[in-house]
Amino acid sequence: MAPIAEYVNVLIYLGVALFIGVAALLVGALLGPKKPGRAKLMPYESGNDPAGEVKRFPVHFYVVAMLFILFDVEVAFLWPYAVSAGELGLYGFLGVLAFTLLLLAGFLYEWWKGVMRWH
Repeated sequence: MAPIAEYVNVLIYLGVALFIGVAALLVGALLGPKKPGRAKLMPYESGNDPAGEVKRFPVHFYVVAMLFILFDVEVAFLWPYAVSAGELGLYGFLGVLAFTLLLLAGFLYEWWKGVMRWH
């Protein structure tokens, strides 16, 4: 099989996924009810009427959440390497080492900037 032919399957998959996503949004927009009222436009707060001032979470919580997702995705990228480490040899190891060192540098930078300090 030609190298470019291997990407055709991926492009078809992405096209079908994009079509399904857009079609679902369009069908919902066209067939969904469109009767906004005062009650529907009110902020919803666990079935209760909103009361008092809204307190936002500090940005720190979101940054820690993004760091968690980042290192969770790192594990997802390391899993294929762990499965085929023997076949990839030294070049595969050096690639994973560079990937991990890059993430470690980002983590150390976040630590240095004080993201990990709980105030």
